[in-house]
Amino acid sequence: MTTRSTYDPHRKWQPRQPGTGSGKTSAMIASLEAEGYESVAAPFGHALVAAAKADPRIVGLTADLSKYTDLHVFAQAFPDRFYQMGMAEQVMISAAAGMAREGFIPFATTYAVFASRRAYDFIAMAIAEENLPVKIVCALPGLTTGYGPSHQATEDLAIFRGLPNLTIVDPCDAIDVAEAVPALVAHDGPVYMRLPRGKVPSVLRAHDPDYRFELGRARLIRDGSDALVISSGFMTMRALDAAAALERDGISVAVLHCPTIKPLDTATILAEARKGGRLVVTAENHTRVGGLGEAVAATLLTNGVAPSFRMIGLPDQFLDAGALPTLHDRYGISTRAIARHLRGWL
Repeated sequence: MTTRSTYDPHRKWQPRQPGTGSGKTSAMIASLEAEGYESVAAPFGHALVAAAKADPRIVGLTADLSKYTDLHVFAQAFPDRFYQMGMAEQVMISAAAGMAREGFIPFATTYAVFASRRAYDFIAMAIAEENLPVKIVCALPGLTTGYGPSHQATEDLAIFRGLPNLTIVDPCDAIDVAEAVPALVAHDGPVYMRLPRGKVPSVLRAHDPDYRFELGRARLIRDGSDALVISSGFMTMRALDAAAALERDGISVAVLHCPTIKPLDTATILAEARKGGRLVVTAENHTRVGGLGEAVAATLLTNGVAPSFRMIGLPDQFLDAGALPTLHDRYGISTRAIARHLRGWL
């Protein structure tokens, strides 16, 4: 039995009428600048230049996105150690693996969706299986762009958490990014790091003057008696701001920042979760499937710790395109939404 196609080659596509789209096109790529915090321009690029001055093994590669991953700063400082691989993420990853085998420490940059979806098998077979010291640093993680599912890496942590040998880092701010770079260089193995790029706020030391990034370690930035928020990435900034707002209502919220997703700092998480009487909430810029929330839940249950537990994260669906402030409110990861969640649960 044959069926006739309904495709009409002469059909003309009609534009949507005004007001029927999913949002405005402004603020499509996030600026993480936040009121009340100082910002640093391109902290990753400048930190990589500083590290490369001390270590000639460091090289930089990009898949035609140096400007959008702040690697252009490195390219200007070390043009002979910079490699433009074109729009070919698999080629870039393969080249980085080859360079690592020859004794270099490659930093390969692209967008998180392209590394996690297009180049996954190359990362798994050429880098992770061989435990090579390639550092894969990716912009636009989670919902940090309004350009829709083709650019929103809402599931990258779930994709990479199951990959042996791979360390995963989700920094919050300019301090995390700058201090993570030398830690990644010193780490003898592959790393996937989510990258806040452009003008990045300095948040953590505004709340904790002694804060230092340590690979594999979580840190309690703020203490509180009613709830414990365990967060990563810019969601730590949002959690801290929400906690300050809730304090005015007499609600006391602690914030535990987990910049390393794998290996997870289970000792610190368990120690904080065992402090009785607090609601435990995870907050992440990622789908609630397979990310920080499920990693923390598994840690608690397998160690016999069972507090009241909730997760704040993106839904298990492809997200809309549109203006980021609107999308962050819609999907429940804005500061206002976090405060609303906590107030309701408490």
